[in-house]
Amino acid sequence: MDTLQNMRVFARVVESGSFTAAAQHLNTTTAYASRAVSDLEAHLHTRLLNRTTRRIALTEAGERYLRRCQQILAYVEEAEAEASDAHARPSGKLRMHAMASFGGHYVVPAIGRYRQRYPDVSVELTLAQRTPDLLDEGFDVSLVLGYHLPDSGLISQRLGTAFSIACASPAYLETHGVPKTPGELADHVCLRLVTPGSTFDKWDFDGPNGAETFVLPPAPFQVNGAEAMAMAVREGMGIAVLPTYTVMRGLKSGDLRWVLPDYTSQPMNIHALYSSREYLDAKIRTWVDFMRAELPATLAAEQAALRQFAST
Repeated sequence: MDTLQNMRVFARVVESGSFTAAAQHLNTTTAYASRAVSDLEAHLHTRLLNRTTRRIALTEAGERYLRRCQQILAYVEEAEAEASDAHARPSGKLRMHAMASFGGHYVVPAIGRYRQRYPDVSVELTLAQRTPDLLDEGFDVSLVLGYHLPDSGLISQRLGTAFSIACASPAYLETHGVPKTPGELADHVCLRLVTPGSTFDKWDFDGPNGAETFVLPPAPFQVNGAEAMAMAVREGMGIAVLPTYTVMRGLKSGDLRWVLPDYTSQPMNIHALYSSREYLDAKIRTWVDFMRAELPATLAAEQAALRQFAST
């Protein structure tokens, strides 16, 4: 028995004054309306309506039950309206994950611009250098970088591509010289950045001669955070391949130099991951659409600006 639906029929019968009028309003039959009330009375073991051939009247128990039904149905309508509104209007808390350095450089500024457009959305951002379990950890959306996405059953939207470049400090290059090709890196101290989805033992470059691979020798230093590696490079510890978004500030300040300026490395796709395409919450849908519109232009502008920092 559908108790909630039977409550609706009962309340409509009382409001309409007859089973026939209620049935017409609900677009059903008089027999269905009568049976719904009878099923409700049988379920409660209580008579709710006194019936004659011409009229109906509430019993004392029916009066009390009607008030409760009206309260419950009002709450249900309110809950349904809120749920439907979540699909139509961005509001509430958006729980988001992003890879650490990428999130700090691109996502945080984008959140500020997004909230100017959708001020009813609050954002809870978690930065972590891993791909989370969205369902178990309660995230609405995750922004991840990688060569390939694992088969997770999640919905993914590609937002753009980020790449890395080889960098060193001016002091290191003055002491050890400047490599001109990936092969010359064998004569240098190469530091290893360990990130999810990356290949730890080689650097893949794309340059004037196409694709070239440099196999890393044993590294005197490795770390799993791009910001920490950028600091090690600034300190003159060696050469590292780093995402462009972690080195732009160092290039502008002169603390870092772009080694092998004719080469880029380690291109990684940027994806937004979320759990379902069906009945997608408006705050998730608008955030993903916002990043799909904004991020490619931001990446393109940054890559264009990068050329001014090419080493000579």
